[in-house]
Amino acid sequence: MTLSSLGKIFSKKNLPVESSNDVNSIELATQRQLIWRRFKRHRLGFAASIVVVLFYVIVLFADFLSTAPPVDYAAARGYMPPQGIQLFKDGHFLSVCEVSGARNMESYLMEYEADCDNTQGISLFGKGYDYKLWGIIPTNRHILGMKDETVDPNAWIHLFGTDKQGRDVFSRSMHATRVSLTIGLVGVALSIIFGIFVGAISGYHGGMIDSILQRVIEIIRSIPTIPLYMGLSSAFPEDWTINQIYFMITVIISLFAWTDLARVIRGKFLAMKDEDFVTAARLNGAKTMRIVFIHMLPSFYSHIIAQASLSLPLMIVTETSLSFLGLGLRPPAVSYGVLLKDAQNVQSVANMPWLFLPAILVVLVILALNFMGDGIRDAADPYQEV
Repeated sequence: MTLSSLGKIFSKKNLPVESSNDVNSIELATQRQLIWRRFKRHRLGFAASIVVVLFYVIVLFADFLSTAPPVDYAAARGYMPPQGIQLFKDGHFLSVCEVSGARNMESYLMEYEADCDNTQGISLFGKGYDYKLWGIIPTNRHILGMKDETVDPNAWIHLFGTDKQGRDVFSRSMHATRVSLTIGLVGVALSIIFGIFVGAISGYHGGMIDSILQRVIEIIRSIPTIPLYMGLSSAFPEDWTINQIYFMITVIISLFAWTDLARVIRGKFLAMKDEDFVTAARLNGAKTMRIVFIHMLPSFYSHIIAQASLSLPLMIVTETSLSFLGLGLRPPAVSYGVLLKDAQNVQSVANMPWLFLPAILVVLVILALNFMGDGIRDAADPYQEV
């Protein structure tokens, strides 16, 4: 068999041939490039990361995506069902049906009827209520606004319906996403700082310092969290502002989330502190802080990132649970837990199921964060194929 015939056979079977450039790029790639290459091949984790990015886009543009102020209320539109968007109706590309409501004197609930023969045109990037984008840029543009500026936009566009007080559930969900995901992000950042600091000291020095710090971690882990949260929640002064309560909730959640990371880092330091490069740095006169943060920590940054991505959903669930139980954020603050607390009754389940729409956002973001964390953890595995 000639070489030309062998080439024809290989071309027919479409066997992949790895070029020398690909081999060289893998051999010369840094650790970050290898992790990124593996992460892109993790389809579920990569798709979940796109969903997470979309949620944090909501965090950045919550006011722009809202159609009404989150605290704007009107009893006349209480418990209004979600409004559907009509396409190409009455000469409008986008429109919503006019809704009229009357109180049922038997059930004392508002009953609404949509009149789709009469519609109100809405436009993309229309005008609405005034706000400051990122607290800096004053504007009144929103993702959806009424075409007729004489019509109150907050009275018509309710994509997720309204709650008991007539507040727009969609707009409140956008702001709740910003609050809950920000608490999770800040809480993870604080827990990483605590975990790295305590774990590094414990693993690098060892001996009595290690024993004392490990006993402290065990004591913290043995404290029942729910009774402690109840006690701390009742200890908050009544005159505290929402920002003060927000800050304290973030700190309290962080104080109980750093212990797992501290133990992981301690184990890494115990295994690495006698390595040759650490001994060489010590003999070269490097100080302890330089050895820890310049020579040792960068070798397992990927594990810290994976741990952080897996801790973020736990932070969000914790805040949601506390607010749902009345131990976390309280109205007029808006978070996932505050929204779901309004739906914790049988009447909501039977008559106002749209109040549970924020729960779908909670499940979606938690699943996306978990899948993304699994993808990062697999990509950070040094034994994973590139």
